[in-house]
Amino acid sequence: MRVVVAGLVATYPVGGVAWDYLQYVQGFHALGCEVWYVEDTGRWLYDPEGETFVADATRGARFVGESLAWLDPALARRWAVRAPDGKWHGLDEQAVARAFSGADLFLNVSGACWLREAYRAARVKAYLDSDPGYTQGRLAAVDAGTADEDTAFSADLIRRHDVFFTLGERIGAPDCLIPSCGIRWHPTRQPIVLADWPVRAAPDGAFTTVMSWKIEPTPPELAGRAFGGKDVEFERFLDLPRHVPERLEVALSGAAPRDRILAAGWQLVPSRSASGTMAAYRDYIAASRGEWSIAKNAYVATRSGWFSTRSAAYLACGKPVVVQDTGFAADLERGPGLRPFSTMAEAAAALAAVRADYGRACEHARRLAERSFAAERVLGRLLADAGVA
Repeated sequence: MRVVVAGLVATYPVGGVAWDYLQYVQGFHALGCEVWYVEDTGRWLYDPEGETFVADATRGARFVGESLAWLDPALARRWAVRAPDGKWHGLDEQAVARAFSGADLFLNVSGACWLREAYRAARVKAYLDSDPGYTQGRLAAVDAGTADEDTAFSADLIRRHDVFFTLGERIGAPDCLIPSCGIRWHPTRQPIVLADWPVRAAPDGAFTTVMSWKIEPTPPELAGRAFGGKDVEFERFLDLPRHVPERLEVALSGAAPRDRILAAGWQLVPSRSASGTMAAYRDYIAASRGEWSIAKNAYVATRSGWFSTRSAAYLACGKPVVVQDTGFAADLERGPGLRPFSTMAEAAAALAAVRADYGRACEHARRLAERSFAAERVLGRLLADAGVA
């Protein structure tokens, strides 16, 4: 079976983003699929050193090739990146067309890739919504006649796919505020290649997370209600370090009020030091005692059921995860290693519960990753739901 995966690794050449998308490539490869990675967004690419966007795709493309080779040498030559000016890096245009022409599945993760004519040759074109609420907000704006030209273009691209997946596992539930917009959304979750995330003891580490303060796209508006990003939710828990003995650390990027966050008792490190490469990102998680994190306001307030790839990686490393509740799926077993919270008091109580029986929390975290996020299970179900298994 041939699978083409599209993502945003060259567009955002940092370790955390690479893990988000390349676990799909590596996971399908482990299932015996012939896998190709293609990136063609039409956008400028982020330069982490200059902290700006550039038209030159050379750095981002090199990062893709190096990251795939680091994961598995067998994947080192199965990738292509199309720059905004049409120049190809990695495979050339003809090789990309051949890859698509015999593909059983084109998995467009985050809807990152344009649907050019050559790409439509894949037997099944699947859209994977990694940003629940944001995706449906664009579709709803078109349906309501309020969309601008860019939003209308994006919504049209979404609807041109054959099958639709979402990390918003509760879309369609009575208390989920995200509309389906006439689409059948298959719930899915992040695949984790467990062998990449060995359990490492770090009892003296901090509870950490990696986050951007506030990023594009603009938070969505649904049914006349505007939602926000992580900055909105973090403010609600700004004083948490004053209520718990744990060290709380954030690898932070973006225009955040760092002085105010530090004054509240948080430890801050530059996100580049924690996520410059895939190896650095994994090592940062492995050196942590656990994760404490909030989610985007749009995920929380809509009861989306979203659960982050980052948190799944912490679980896989045997790190207890204390995260803001988005209404995530019932089969994600709450317990010693996964403690959701909605209020300051609940967050403090969750950390205290982990502190009281840390060993059991670590064991439960790894078991939960094996049961709920193992790539072979997640991707096997995805292939079945896409009708190509």
